[in-house]
Amino acid sequence: MLRQMTSALALGLALAGAGYAETIEVKMLNKGADGAMVFEPAAVRLAPGDTIRFVATDKSHNAETIDGMLPEGAASFVGALNEEIEVTFDTPGFYGIRCKPHFAMGMVMVVAVGDEATAPESFLEGRLPRKAKERLEAALAGL
Repeated sequence: MLRQMTSALALGLALAGAGYAETIEVKMLNKGADGAMVFEPAAVRLAPGDTIRFVATDKSHNAETIDGMLPEGAASFVGALNEEIEVTFDTPGFYGIRCKPHFAMGMVMVVAVGDEATAPESFLEGRLPRKAKERLEAALAGL
């Protein structure tokens, strides 16, 4: 009897903890409020454990991490073209996300996980297409 109560209590606590995680929807669009080839919204702040559902609202888009633009120890991801992908963000820090086919056109976004107020100075270092860098800077300013 005690074992059953302990198992039920553990299950209840696990389910209660899972209730706090959120799932945010981000649309991949040919045209949005900020122009052509955009993620909407372009900046999202999450708590560790929250999930983003990247929705291929328009065709020919994917969502993937930008090399070198994720926190140390965080796992990169690559979504398939034209397919929805759900990603849970557990590691605090800043993530740069792109649509690979439209990266040069500036189809990027920023995900901030946790309470850090600003991205590390190295976040925008490296080779970035001009339009992508402009949109990443704007996304960071909007957090």
